[in-house]
Amino acid sequence: QVQLVESGGGLVQAGGSLIVSCAASGRTFFSTDVMGWFRQAPGKEREFVVATTWSGASTLYADSVKGRFTISRDNAKNTVYLQMNSLKPEDTGVYYCAADLVGRRVRVRPREYDYWGQGTQVTVSS
Repeated sequence: QVQLVESGGGLVQAGGSLIVSCAASGRTFFSTDVMGWFRQAPGKEREFVVATTWSGASTLYADSVKGRFTISRDNAKNTVYLQMNSLKPEDTGVYYCAADLVGRRVRVRPREYDYWGQGTQVTVSS
């Protein structure tokens, strides 16, 4: 059973930085497996942030975070990181790690992801 565990959320002032991590376990991950980050603000739908293949060959960022957020992987640790810089209050939300082990390409809709972490809260104060 695949498990995803996020960590690293917290409170930061606008303009600051934060890194969140997602430790994946339960199976061997292949180069075509996709790991993504989504976020959900109160009262809003879960939205796509970024996703990448384990190989790193394909990565897609939401326009709202492009140039500010960076996804990276440590394949030896089965861990995916999301470095968030120049944070804005509108980045506030619960950040979820997700895995798509079927699609073999980066996709943006939450329903296309098979496994989810429990989420970690990121709050950006103005």
